[in-house]
Amino acid sequence: MNTVEETIDVAVPVHTAYNQWTQFESFPRFMALVKDVEQLRPNLLRWVVGRGPLRHEFDVEIVEQVPDSHVAWRSLDRRFMHQGKVLFRAAAPERTTVVARLDVSPAGMGLLAHLPGLAPRVVHAELVHFKEFIESVGQEGGSWRGTIRNGHVYPVGPEPARSRVPRWPVG
Repeated sequence: MNTVEETIDVAVPVHTAYNQWTQFESFPRFMALVKDVEQLRPNLLRWVVGRGPLRHEFDVEIVEQVPDSHVAWRSLDRRFMHQGKVLFRAAAPERTTVVARLDVSPAGMGLLAHLPGLAPRVVHAELVHFKEFIESVGQEGGSWRGTIRNGHVYPVGPEPARSRVPRWPVG
């Protein structure tokens, strides 16, 4: 696996940066190479990426997601094998450090494997687009505050208390 890691500071609080990042379907609004993202389930996404006529569609499973901390995923496509993690850390009360780490198999890198230095530039450019977007808007366009561990989705809030009253007979 080839590893790319890029970091950027954004001038919004951690919860704002994290909340916006979890709005995957909004990525085409600010990321140049992302053409479409469809959230099929809380832990399953279908992505379309590319430039011009070159497009690639693949599915991604979110394997771990912790509010205001990180989102980790792995691709389900053998032709574009990759995994990654985006971390969110408070840099100051109104600033967040976003760290994106992408591990891509050489076979799955396609054009990125043949042009040295291109993968880090692409990841950095997309982080800059995220920074410009979230700072210009100043607030998230939604959020998903659930937790995912080992690919399993956990409720957003605590489970409601169950009644201790026995079932009454019906009829």
